[in-house]
Amino acid sequence: MNIEHKPFQAPLLRLDAHGATTSGRFIAEGRRVPVGNCCQWLLSGWAIFHTAPATWMGISAAFLTLTLVVSFIPVLAVAINLVIPVLIGGVAIGCRAIEDDDRIRFTHLFAGFFRRPGSLLLVGVFYLLAVLALAMVAGLVAAVGGSGDPSSPLLTVGFATTLLLFVPLAMAFWLAPPLVVFHDFSALQAIQTSFAVARRNFVPFFLYGVLVLLAAVIASLPLLLGWLLLLPVLYASQYAFYRDVFFEH
Repeated sequence: MNIEHKPFQAPLLRLDAHGATTSGRFIAEGRRVPVGNCCQWLLSGWAIFHTAPATWMGISAAFLTLTLVVSFIPVLAVAINLVIPVLIGGVAIGCRAIEDDDRIRFTHLFAGFFRRPGSLLLVGVFYLLAVLALAMVAGLVAAVGGSGDPSSPLLTVGFATTLLLFVPLAMAFWLAPPLVVFHDFSALQAIQTSFAVARRNFVPFFLYGVLVLLAAVIASLPLLLGWLLLLPVLYASQYAFYRDVFFEH
């Protein structure tokens, strides 16, 4: 379904096998974009979601069910971090299909297993190691603060430290899957490029993160049901973010 006439949406890019487009040039090192584009990414995500809401919500339900079920199995709960970049890569392929006047399909959720799965899994390995390191730092701070008093200044500092450390983690991994899937970046190259581009666009990236956090809080209130809507919009906006910062229009 063609979505180029949807409101609140940046111009679509059609990519060929080499990453070239009819409406822009791929810039491997990324580019700086206006601060206000952080809102545009989410609005574009909503427009992409609106092309096939039922299919998107089915993808979202499967994603959430898989994550929640696995979370009750200790070993798999850790391993799910390895698979998430593969699933995100598949969703990105679905977004590209929409740009090519095709449609999103439920099977796109698993398309990353057929397009450079090794590199996507390696992105997951790096992500898992980073999350474990972050958890160790948080645990260490909590142990040092260890009075058990929730109002302890050390615990507050620990929470703030963990939050601050999560920012560069998000910067490094948020844009990595589409770079692997569409441009054959290695896992390490994709992570390094994602961080560099997010740093170059730190203000819009940070504001985008704040908007996502607020939306996540709202989505979590009605028994997490809001995530059925938020998750596809979030990952479609991730694709819009990638498209915006890596292409010269």
